[in-house]
Amino acid sequence: MHNDRLSLDEIARRVDAKAPAFCASSDRIWAMPELAFEEHGSVAEQIAMMEAEGFRITRNVGGMATAFVAEWGSGGPVVGILGEYDALPDLSQESGAVGHAPLKAGAPGHGCGHNLLGSGSALAAVALKDALEAEGIAGTVRYYGCPAEESGSGKTFMARAGLFDDLDAAFCWHPSVVNEVQSTSSLACIQAYFRFRGRAAHAAAAPHVGRSALDAVELMNIGVNYMREHMPSDARVHYAVTDTGGSAPNVVQAFAESLYLVRSPHLPDAERLFERVKRIAEGAALMTETTVSVQITDATSNVLPNKVLQEAMYENMRRLGPPAFDAADYAFAEKLRKAAITEEDVLASVKPHDLSLRTKILHDGVLPLPAREEVSMGTTDVGDVSWIVPTVQCHTACFAIGTPFHTWQLVAQGNLPAAHKGMVLAAKAMASTAADCLRNPELIARAKAELRERTGGRAYVCPIPDSVTPDDLHRRAA
Repeated sequence: MHNDRLSLDEIARRVDAKAPAFCASSDRIWAMPELAFEEHGSVAEQIAMMEAEGFRITRNVGGMATAFVAEWGSGGPVVGILGEYDALPDLSQESGAVGHAPLKAGAPGHGCGHNLLGSGSALAAVALKDALEAEGIAGTVRYYGCPAEESGSGKTFMARAGLFDDLDAAFCWHPSVVNEVQSTSSLACIQAYFRFRGRAAHAAAAPHVGRSALDAVELMNIGVNYMREHMPSDARVHYAVTDTGGSAPNVVQAFAESLYLVRSPHLPDAERLFERVKRIAEGAALMTETTVSVQITDATSNVLPNKVLQEAMYENMRRLGPPAFDAADYAFAEKLRKAAITEEDVLASVKPHDLSLRTKILHDGVLPLPAREEVSMGTTDVGDVSWIVPTVQCHTACFAIGTPFHTWQLVAQGNLPAAHKGMVLAAKAMASTAADCLRNPELIARAKAELRERTGGRAYVCPIPDSVTPDDLHRRAA
């Protein structure tokens, strides 16, 4: 059996050997951006890659046509590596451009780097499989193809279906502007449509006959805005009016709809806040003599960090070192920064980290694990996995410091050599830490003990009601 140092070197060598093929696969997914539950081309691409590497494929898992599991090996321990591949609407962008240049107006784009995320995670699973096979180490490696992270909570549906129940450890990453092991928790969230129904009428001839659903939507919004002063400061409530009921001002609108997203650091707190929002909606319906129905569309649990796995991954990242960016990488990043990244973007990008990074163009280090655990203001369906199995994530530098996420600036960098280098580092970090777990059952035992302590023994409860299916969300998006 290899020693620890040689084991890390062997994992890195096997990642490097397969990296060109998976970087090319990432670029192909970048070039065919697909929205939540529509990632058919991306899934076909990933399945073809994993089948070619000897993985067994289970399609259509969790009730989703674009979710799958690729598995190699047998018996325990069982480690899972999570991948994503959905894009965002209206972010089409030319690669390598430093100005807004859509390839196709109104088309999607990979504004969160999920083309890299899925391909990097698949690369990690393949490299881990190759190393275990060569060394004769027992265990099972799974790659989870997870759809609809941006809108739809694909992993939450997969968790509800029990797909993570027999895992011993789970690994994930996200493209970023820094290299670090994620140590923060995240916000839990609940999202729901509020649909008001009233009575149509001629707005001039018989307004007293009508009951305006649009008035109810507006009153609900006013009520929620008043509530903001009296809710926890670390909670968030966002909304969009998704249907005003029509465009004719001389008609009392009989139907109107709004979509609300409630977030809080802990799921029970999010649930309590959501109940307050529901009561405000009921009040708006009473004031307007309309009716309201509520449909929860998706929800996610907060991430439970696992310090045992964080420390193991950090040690591997520290020894691996940052991506080896070259002069061309720095030159493009600096050009983009001067043209399309503001100083405010830079400060927002490094605020949670080291402010000295604001003078850098690309991150050339590995941030240390912080002494204190914090809460990220974002939301991810990885949170639901983390309530079931010890889970760890890393970030690696794929983009210029200051690059705002969910923007064309990020899309423009998503298939460049610098992004590939960050993806390869992430694959090495995940595969090497998963290998540590397979070699050392004690590491898994300590990680599971920490999870039991953090949950207080509370079993995972899916925040999406059983009555809501992925098909419901898919039909609504269409």
